[in-house]
Amino acid sequence: MKRHIVPTVLVLFALAAGPAFSNTVSFKLSYFVPSMGYVNASDSFWKTEFDNMSFTKTNFQDSSFGFAYEYFLTREFSLIFGIDTYSKNKAGSYKDYVGYTIDNEDWAFPNDYQGDFMPGHSLNISITPIQVSLKVAPLGRRVKLIPYFGAGAGLYIWSLRMQGDMIDFSQPATYDDPQYGPIPVYPIYPVNAIEGENFGKIAFGYQVFGGVQFPIGNRLTLEAEFKYNHAKASLGDAFQGFEPLDIGGFQISMGLNYWF
Repeated sequence: MKRHIVPTVLVLFALAAGPAFSNTVSFKLSYFVPSMGYVNASDSFWKTEFDNMSFTKTNFQDSSFGFAYEYFLTREFSLIFGIDTYSKNKAGSYKDYVGYTIDNEDWAFPNDYQGDFMPGHSLNISITPIQVSLKVAPLGRRVKLIPYFGAGAGLYIWSLRMQGDMIDFSQPATYDDPQYGPIPVYPIYPVNAIEGENFGKIAFGYQVFGGVQFPIGNRLTLEAEFKYNHAKASLGDAFQGFEPLDIGGFQISMGLNYWF
């Protein structure tokens, strides 16, 4: 809960201050598709997880909520101050291994064996972008359908947590099976690794977007928007040895705008 204190305070501040400096307030419901990309296969956290675990990229797609305040500069240009929230928890098991407890130690065996238990862990990722953007409405705002596009930069408050079992593939051992002979096995350790435990960590990124607004009243418009977020987060001691974490993605939103 602590990691949500800062975003909540920022939202409350914006709600209190918004009418004093902005011309539009927006409330958005979005569907976030994290990109979870990688460059170096052996150093990618996401690739390591998806190669070994039962969950996939699609398991981390989820809805999110957002708030934005728009300050009109001219008929075509405006500044947008926005905040979005995304959090997802997913549990999975190792795809190719089962667990055995031998002499009070846990070991991962090939899944040709029955196993005493299924080793696995959960991942929880939270991303809260706080963004400033320049928006362009080339036809102005007094038309029946208002197309727009824009871009900007932001701070991405994020956290990552892994809980459960971790197979240590760097410490292989051999089990002499009476029937099959030597079998490669790996130790299993409990894991509770956290990045951004209290208020989250901060990464920098940028966004580009485009959409349309449809007036439904004197002060109300409906909005449909597509946004691409790009951000990379440096992993610390809890996840050593990995390249920066991709926390960007695509965002499809429907919103309601109120014009002051």
